Amino acid sequence: MDEVSGVLRAVPLRGTPRSHAPPSRSHRAGLARSLQRRRRARLVSLYAEDCTHTSPKIRALHPETGGKLVGRKALGEWCADALKRLPGLRYEKTAITANDERVFLEYVRHAPDGPPMPIAEVFDVRAGKIYASRVYHG
Repeated sequence: MDEVSGVLRAVPLRGTPRSHAPPSRSHRAGLARSLQRRRRARLVSLYAEDCTHTSPKIRALHPETGGKLVGRKALGEWCADALKRLPGLRYEKTAITANDERVFLEYVRHAPDGPPMPIAEVFDVRAGKIYASRVYHG
């Protein structure tokens, strides 16, 4: 199993990590935001510089792209924008199948803008980096 599929298996998509009784709600929110940013940075670092990412959400919000982002920088900006637009966005991992060339991940998207949505995402891997990913809504 290569690094990409191993990291995708380990990425804690469900909820936020537990901590030892933080002193306040604002402290918890700040901690959760910083942990989410670190996860996002780690996940985006798994992508090749010239990667592609397609998603129905991208097509809906940015029709001029045809639903396709190109490059790690664009992907990082998309992820950061999603977290800003949708505070409380989280993913509940339900299944993963992987080999050295492809990872298939199923999860439920929980967001404040709608009911839980089943998602499937395919990651194509080459030379230890994700070079393409595709999101499918169920």
